[in-house]
Amino acid sequence: MTQFDKLRAMQVLVSVADSGSFTAAGRLLDLSPVMVGRHVAALEALLGARLIQRSTRRQAFTEVGQLYLAECRRVLELVRQAEQVAEGHAARPQGLLRISAPVTLGQCVFAPLLAELLQAHEGLRADLHLSDAMVDLIGEGFDAAIRIGPVHTEGLIARPLLPYRLILAASPAYLAGAPALQAPQDLARHRCLHHTVWQQGSSWQSARGQTVHWPGQAVLGANHGDALRRAALAGAGIVLQPEVLLAEDLAAGRLQQVLPGTEPPSRPVHLLYPADRLRLPKLQAFITRSLARWGEAAQPPSTP
Repeated sequence: MTQFDKLRAMQVLVSVADSGSFTAAGRLLDLSPVMVGRHVAALEALLGARLIQRSTRRQAFTEVGQLYLAECRRVLELVRQAEQVAEGHAARPQGLLRISAPVTLGQCVFAPLLAELLQAHEGLRADLHLSDAMVDLIGEGFDAAIRIGPVHTEGLIARPLLPYRLILAASPAYLAGAPALQAPQDLARHRCLHHTVWQQGSSWQSARGQTVHWPGQAVLGANHGDALRRAALAGAGIVLQPEVLLAEDLAAGRLQQVLPGTEPPSRPVHLLYPADRLRLPKLQAFITRSLARWGEAAQPPSTP
């Protein structure tokens, strides 16, 4: 194996450890499970030791494998730092910018923002990882992450962004033929659409001090916010979804906000990044644009 191949095999081994399987690691690295296995087998042949005990049902790192895995992480971190030093000498943003963001906020806000950034800087590339799970920012090699809710900032810098708001909305066609909707208790008489992961039968305390109950028997459930948005546009009923997802439809009149002031409390949003990466022009460019478009002083996506 060449030195380059060895580093790639180390990356594969770390990905197997982080993702839990050859198949999952292959999906992350755009490799087949067979090719992942070949990289691991090549390392084992090079070292003359078994790194992973494999069976049809499970896999586990051996004692030697655990020790070697820790050294692989250290080597890859040194490589990353060396690349950062080289990038830091560049006068303009360049190289790969890796960002983690929640699904809806990432697709609605940060995918367009990154597109603008890429158009402005020819030598820049971006990898936007959309997941509502909390990633290990440093361990997984991300330059920055967007987080909703309380954050733990040990070893990280946190910059506040606009809060994450949910909006109750429905199409004008639905509202024209539906019962009156003047108070939260009226929701029980309406056709409501819920997110199956977090919303069914939920309740919250509104900013007005009212306890709002979302109907437990909604007419349509889905595990994806954009599917619920499209159903609401088609007149299926009332939807409770993030403001950033509904903003364009609200502005265009395709949806109308209902019961303003009774939505759940807003949640804080932060841009997180390791302090040692701030010197990189690519990260500085991302931070600057993010704060300009989504910082605390920025204009919210819509006005109720």
